[in-house]
Amino acid sequence: MIEPEGEDSYRARYDKAPCGLMSTASNGLILRANRTLCTWLGYAAEELQGKRRLQDLLTMGGKIFHQTHWWPLLQMQGSVAEVQLDFVHRDGHNLPILINAVQRVDESVTTHDIAMMLAADRRKYEAELLLARRRAEELLVSERAAQAALKAAHLSLQSQLEQRVVLAEQLVGIVSHDLRNPMNTISVGVSLLASKDATPPQLRIANRISSAAARATRLIGDLLDFTQARIGGGLPAHPELVDLHSLVHECVEELKLAWPGRMIDHRPSGVGPAKADPDRIAQVISNLVGNAITYGDPLQAVTVRSVVSDDGLALSVHNAGSAIPEALLPHIFEPLRRGEQQVKLGSRSVGLGLYIVREVALAHGGDVTVHSSVETGTTFTVNIPLARSGVT
Repeated sequence: MIEPEGEDSYRARYDKAPCGLMSTASNGLILRANRTLCTWLGYAAEELQGKRRLQDLLTMGGKIFHQTHWWPLLQMQGSVAEVQLDFVHRDGHNLPILINAVQRVDESVTTHDIAMMLAADRRKYEAELLLARRRAEELLVSERAAQAALKAAHLSLQSQLEQRVVLAEQLVGIVSHDLRNPMNTISVGVSLLASKDATPPQLRIANRISSAAARATRLIGDLLDFTQARIGGGLPAHPELVDLHSLVHECVEELKLAWPGRMIDHRPSGVGPAKADPDRIAQVISNLVGNAITYGDPLQAVTVRSVVSDDGLALSVHNAGSAIPEALLPHIFEPLRRGEQQVKLGSRSVGLGLYIVREVALAHGGDVTVHSSVETGTTFTVNIPLARSGVT
């Protein structure tokens, strides 16, 4: 329990207040003055209390202002704030003081309670505050200038990087295009050599050369498609009416020849018209099956589904085996990405297959999704809406 403070305690706080405190009668006679104020003015409390009036401590100018302005205003409105008066120290020097006063009427007796602060301290505080504000404004201007310079440097660097990327992609496109003709010449030459009376060792060598040429041709095609998609704003597609199931069946049969040791099943579903770019559809099947064979369980079949429905076309490729790492899923369709399995097996892929699948889907107004788990395996699905496929 807190004991109530006595009069002595209040008096001590009054005397030690950090500002000057004074109470006067209605005629200005000083009734009480705290030690802080007495120290400022150079008087003892006994020399002021009941013996001097407030106006007696002012300079001549202060007395005039007190008589004509400040005191009448206090009596009229009952309070006055932030008024500066010049007091006279006991040794004669002037002491500017800011005063705040309120009038109090108690049992028909009017008194005035006055709080005072040295104007010099107040002006010093205001000057320091103004200086701090100016410094803050200067720092703000400097910071904004630095941010603007940093942004400009970032934009310049970004522009340079974009130009270099475009130049590199253009160079890839040019080189890939120029490689097509010699690769075609190699393929034709190997076919001619294999058609003559060649010995079995020569045929094996010719088949190896043909296989290598085919891989190189596919790689060149992927690089050209990549360049077209990046620089040209997407892959071109030329849809036409096709028998989707027959098209996919032919692709699967060719892939079985390319992967004789793997099981690839085709499961068609639905009937009806289908309009799509046959070369691009074959590209999708080839890339997705190649991806499934690379990553899937070699002891289980890769399943290819072609679906024609009232909603449109769908192509999906499923494989059993390990799930795609969750951290890789958000980036699975980005270019130049290769999985760990490809790296371990020394795959010649540059990581463009799934990127091209997505670009083909987009070129047909569709999209591609992937679902992968240990329990169900991995399935890539390309959907092409009927309204966007152009079939009516």
